[in-house]
Parts: sequence; C-alpha cells; structure tokens
Amino acid sequence: ANGYYHSRWNKCIWSSHDLSDMVFIDNYIFNKDVYIQFNSTVGEYVGYTEHGVYNARNWNNDPNILQQERAEMERYCKHNAEIRQSAIADKS
Repeated sequence: ANGYYHSRWNKCIWSSHDLSDMVFIDNYIFNKDVYIQFNSTVGEYVGYTEHGVYNARNWNNDPNILQQERAEMERYCKHNAEIRQSAIADKS
C-alpha cells in the first residue's frame, strides 16, 4: 500500500421504537479524518477540508446525487432497523 487510507462509513442512529428520530450519516474519510459528510438532518453535504468543501459544493448542486442520498434513510436505515427490531421482538 502507498500509506494512504480512504474509506466511507454509513451510520443509522435512532433511539425510538417508531424510528421517528432516525438520522442517516454518510462519512467520507481520508487518513482517519472525515473530509465530507452527508447528514439526513441537514439534508446536504458538509465539507470539513478544502477538498471536502469543493466536493460538497458540487454534490449539493446536483439534485440527482442529493435525491439518492436522501433516499438512503428509507432504503437502507429504516429497512434494516425494522428487520432488526422484529428479530429482537420475536426473541422476547
């Protein structure tokens, strides 16, 4: 490897059983630092470095990218949370 580390982490965070407080977070990470993040509460990308700010501006100006990212709450988060909650409820 060339000594650089790049990753992307998605997180779904919630605390209520009805999933009404769920938040989807999509982090882009370089060398263990988040340089750009999508947060479903904010509804758009936020850049934390010069490169991240540049990409956030471009991605926020593309309605297709934003629509796809906003849809992840339903497709990825709520879908998986409902499966996990029903599995837990079945065991109790």
